[in-house]
Amino acid sequence: MLDNKKILLIVSGGIAAYKCPDLVRRLRQRAARVRCVLTNGGAEFVTPLALGAVSEDKVYQDLFSLTDEDEMGHIRLSREADLVLVAPATANILAKMAHGIADDLASTALMASDKPILCAPAMNVRMWENPATLENLATLAKRGVGFIGPEEGDMACGEWGLGRMSEPDQIADAVEEFFRQELPLNGIRSLVTSGPTLEAIDPVRYLANRSSGKQGHAIATALSRLGAATTLVSGPSHQPDPVGVKMVKVETAVQMLDACESTLPVDVAILAAAVSDWRVETAEISKIKKGSDKKPPALTLVENPDILATLSAVGNARPRLVIGFAAETDDVIANATQKRAKKGCDWIVANDVKPETGTFGGDANTVHLITEDGVEDWPTQSKAAVAERLAERVVETLTATQ
Repeated sequence: MLDNKKILLIVSGGIAAYKCPDLVRRLRQRAARVRCVLTNGGAEFVTPLALGAVSEDKVYQDLFSLTDEDEMGHIRLSREADLVLVAPATANILAKMAHGIADDLASTALMASDKPILCAPAMNVRMWENPATLENLATLAKRGVGFIGPEEGDMACGEWGLGRMSEPDQIADAVEEFFRQELPLNGIRSLVTSGPTLEAIDPVRYLANRSSGKQGHAIATALSRLGAATTLVSGPSHQPDPVGVKMVKVETAVQMLDACESTLPVDVAILAAAVSDWRVETAEISKIKKGSDKKPPALTLVENPDILATLSAVGNARPRLVIGFAAETDDVIANATQKRAKKGCDWIVANDVKPETGTFGGDANTVHLITEDGVEDWPTQSKAAVAERLAERVVETLTATQ
């Protein structure tokens, strides 16, 4: 959600400034780029070295620095950001913002900004309740300034009440939500499955398949980037967890179905996992040993639950759009078309997974999108590009049916 978003963080002089290196770290974990402005008061609680180390950028402090003004300047500092975040936002800096005072680098950058501003207030409860502060907050709200918190709790002064700065994760969540609001899938809940499932034979051996999870993880990433609140239910995979996506990790088909049903209701479900069709009826609790006759043990297999068919037929809880995947080695389109009709889903994404295609475990995919309107043959492209194109089709369809 914050991929490459540029955030100007203004750190003012409150004790909560000690949380700002952690805030910077959490924003950067979500792929944001953070540049910091530190007030003189803020520098009493956190050092430029600490902020610079976690942001991996220069920390700006002095309005009259000839070098800084020549290289960056207070105008560019605020104009080149996608969002200005003031944390902690003390009563003092809120008052400056409300009354148009620009007497240091931070307040001057705020005055010069034409970008959205979010503030995370932090102050003593009496200061928060002071009529002057309340009037300043009302003035700033009318101008479109947004607020994160504050929270109620213990304060550094020993009092209890409203005025604690929100925790870094809460602030990062709010920043994500700010950017999410303008995205096409804002307000949409999505469910994606990915990877293989593993069905135990005994504590050592299992039945599985060659799915890497690359395509499913890419789809979850693409949906999240378009604003969807996305849950990814994944079998064992070496793929990194997508940023901003809720992860549910499972092993078996039964566990995957349980996790999917627990996620409902959702608006769209994209079931890209390669689910094992069968499992051993009774898995052994101890490792199976070779017998003296060296004959392999007889395995009794039973059918696993059909996750795609189940989610396509859950009545009022059915997603508005259910999309399945069909991994085929022969008669790809014909088999996938039959699968769509049999499962009752809306779309099927079909692909050829013969070994020579390199689809399983590879970075590219050649898919065919099968809907009630027919078949679309997509060119060979990266799995990330397939995911982005599929997500855009989801946007078109859900927007048209609203």
